[in-house]
Amino acid sequence: MWLKFVPLEGRVISLVPLTLDHAADLWELAEPDLFTYMVAWPPAPDFETFRDIVRKLLATPDRYPYAILLKESGKAVGSTSYLDVRPEHRGLEIGGTWIGKPYQGTAVNPESKYLLLRHAFETLGAIRVQLKTDLRNLHSQRAIEKLGAKKEGVLRKHMILSDGTIRDSVIYRITDDEWPEVKARLEARLGYAL
Repeated sequence: MWLKFVPLEGRVISLVPLTLDHAADLWELAEPDLFTYMVAWPPAPDFETFRDIVRKLLATPDRYPYAILLKESGKAVGSTSYLDVRPEHRGLEIGGTWIGKPYQGTAVNPESKYLLLRHAFETLGAIRVQLKTDLRNLHSQRAIEKLGAKKEGVLRKHMILSDGTIRDSVIYRITDDEWPEVKARLEARLGYAL
């Protein structure tokens, strides 16, 4: 298998393969509005439903979900995934990312993206990583653009959300020749290199 689904260590966070054991920590942070624009993480009314969502993610082919753990406490504070893995084209997508509100605007998201991108480009030899978000999700678009990803366009009527909303998706990319600049930008933003 081209993709090695291994833990990734940063200074603030660790990315570890998601398991059902992380569901309780994640449920504590799972405010419904975090999932408004998400396909794989629909809002859950109770813990059992949330746990079933995690179970379904774990069984989804071609999806490699990580729990985002704070190193200081070991608690899961969000999730992110590799998906749409295309070894024959040396490409993949980073997506399905959500982070509990108390940890938004901290080093958690940029460090998780740094770890995933560095692993994709420097270990796996990817030549393209893409990210997608709902066209209505301006917060996510700003976060992706802040990484240095380039907007490629909009996929119209791309997905149907759990509430029946038809989603248009904005697609971004980072290529291997763009990675050094993106890496330098992320290291400057984080204040360190790993």
